[in-house]
Amino acid sequence: MASLRAFMETVRGRLMKYVYRYYERKLLAEVKRGRMPEHVGLILDGNRRWAMEVGLTSEKGHEYGFEKLKEVLKWCWELGIHVVTIYALSTENLQRDKREVENLLGLAKKGFSEVLSSPEIHRYRVRVKAIGRLDLLDEDLRRLITQVEKSTEKYSDNRIYVAIAYGGRTEIVDATKRIIRSVLSGELRVEEIDENTFSKYLYTDGDKDPDLIIRTSGEERLSGFLLWQSAYSEFYFMDVYWPALRKIDLLRAIRTYQRRSRRFGK
Repeated sequence: MASLRAFMETVRGRLMKYVYRYYERKLLAEVKRGRMPEHVGLILDGNRRWAMEVGLTSEKGHEYGFEKLKEVLKWCWELGIHVVTIYALSTENLQRDKREVENLLGLAKKGFSEVLSSPEIHRYRVRVKAIGRLDLLDEDLRRLITQVEKSTEKYSDNRIYVAIAYGGRTEIVDATKRIIRSVLSGELRVEEIDENTFSKYLYTDGDKDPDLIIRTSGEERLSGFLLWQSAYSEFYFMDVYWPALRKIDLLRAIRTYQRRSRRFGK
């Protein structure tokens, strides 16, 4: 009897894998026929809760989340999504338990180090830039970020913005200070300040605003992510924790985006 149950479970598992692969191929073909978002923002939420549910430490949850990010970025490049902004670490996250913050910053160092030797980064010609209050990071991480930005600065096919020690309100305040300095130095006249000018003083340097922002874990808020740039973004909130994200989850988010009518307030 036990052997029969084991056999049935094996058959069921194989059948589910077949169904999943079939559905993924079908969904992928459908998505490729529609308009693809050029810029996607990712709020990587739920690492700690996922870890708790599967019996792992918070540190392990962040590690699994880091590995998932590499997988998701590759999916984006394969789909033709050219700009991805990752909400890696907020200024508020820096106030968490010291051990957890050290673990998060250690993963950031690991990620930027891997960029320097990543064949995918060079294959897809990805320019990488960190945005946020980088002065809050330690010297080793800042030096590593500088190396990464320098090594990828000539690429333009795809771009990754890593929001680290980032806050949306802080970004707007910093942009305002930069504009004031430009006015006081005579580089900019008050009459020249409009929305386009302001965008150029943000961390993203006036790059295209996100078409779609995805947040995992079931939370339905931006938590300070790209507050200025997301004025007309489409939002997609999913119940899946970040480490458990599947390709079909990303494809469903894009399909939902494709089915919406974007009027930009008109």
